[in-house]
Amino acid sequence: MRRSGSRTAPPEPSPEGTPVAEPWEELKRLLTEGRRDEIVPFLASLATGETARAVNRLDDEERHALLTMIQPEEAAGLLDALPDLEAAGMIEDLSAREAAAIVEEMPSDHQADLLGDLEDREAQAILDHMAPPRATTVRRLLGYESETAGGLMIAEYLAYPDSGTIGDVVEDLRAHGELYSGYNVQYAFVVAADGRLAGVLRVRDLLLSPAHTVLRNIMLPDPLRVPDSAPLDGLKRFFDEHPLFGVPVVDPDDRLVGIVRRAAVEEALRHRATRTFLAMSGLVGEEELRTMPLRARSFRRLSWLSLNIVLNVIAASVIALYQDTLSAVVALTVFLPIISDMSGCSGSQAVAVSIRELTLGLIRPYEFMRVVVKEGAVGILNGVILGILLGALAYAWKQNIYLSLVVAAALSINTVVAVLVGGLIPLLLKRLKLDPALASGPILTTVTDMCGFFFVLSFATVMLGRLT
Repeated sequence: MRRSGSRTAPPEPSPEGTPVAEPWEELKRLLTEGRRDEIVPFLASLATGETARAVNRLDDEERHALLTMIQPEEAAGLLDALPDLEAAGMIEDLSAREAAAIVEEMPSDHQADLLGDLEDREAQAILDHMAPPRATTVRRLLGYESETAGGLMIAEYLAYPDSGTIGDVVEDLRAHGELYSGYNVQYAFVVAADGRLAGVLRVRDLLLSPAHTVLRNIMLPDPLRVPDSAPLDGLKRFFDEHPLFGVPVVDPDDRLVGIVRRAAVEEALRHRATRTFLAMSGLVGEEELRTMPLRARSFRRLSWLSLNIVLNVIAASVIALYQDTLSAVVALTVFLPIISDMSGCSGSQAVAVSIRELTLGLIRPYEFMRVVVKEGAVGILNGVILGILLGALAYAWKQNIYLSLVVAAALSINTVVAVLVGGLIPLLLKRLKLDPALASGPILTTVTDMCGFFFVLSFATVMLGRLT
């Protein structure tokens, strides 16, 4: 995954009192004046995060000019500093030939990330203009699920046949030093004739062993490895247990196919946390940037907001059924939002715990009874305590013990309902292959509102004569 820059403070005025131009203003000037030799040094001089902010403020024509004015390897480095969505948006505005020249300069995992964010037709056009070996590698990476070892691995690694010698390795390193300089080399791997992972060669052994030494005689045999289907959570557990920079990835036949780095796993976990946060915030379709077209941004938000209108109308319909009770006891209107909101907060906590446990693999989507028992106990305890507190406040306000009992009982029972529903909804949605983070919120809100209103108003109706 690519890095997303963070915003830094605006520039300070110069000592002479003349304000220093904002980074994007200076970048616009360089583009307008065609000073291509100054653009890359200027971008390199910016603080961390300022590059993304400067490029973000350019319009489409200026972005296109920027990518075509600098060298492909420089453009690849620039795109690597931008959020995924913005990098994809910039590359899709280029011709397939121009885009392919830039993508060729990226590491294989970044190539797969970038092309995976494009429409299939656009990605295929770019692949058709890439060198066949690189295109074949990227197509293979695109065939994996994004949150698996295969989807996170890189194809740039050093591997040598077990029948080779130290001299062969040293000669290869000298002959291809410029190419390998871009690799993140920690180890060299040793493979059998059929491509199966046989061992790992330490740099120490490479430097200190005689040139005629056969690799199979000096390698560390049977190294740690992960299957290409290993999920992200499994990779996290692996790196938690093993202090390694990376681990070899093998296919079902134990053939070496790539390397997955600890940094890539950590970045993927951060990316997933961001997606979950955005989904729970109601941003459908993951990321949204303000550089996106107005129509697209509006649609992504309305698709969530319009659903919430329907759900809120359903919840509010309960109030309409008890409007006579509300008219008789106006004080209830003060407690309705308190009870629904407090219960919603309790339910949201349960949702968060269930999503977290599903993510970590600590619970399966069919373990409903475990959630009922665990959340039910918390709901009863917290519900009783919260009910007593709210009931005491109601009594202090109105000195009516029956009003106090109504709101206390309603909040206590609705808290139990909220934590049960909040704990179970993510499991149910997961079984239905829906996104728990996206759908749990509106469902929980509707249920807690409806039940909260119903408990308050129905209890109040029963005790109406003692509340007025």
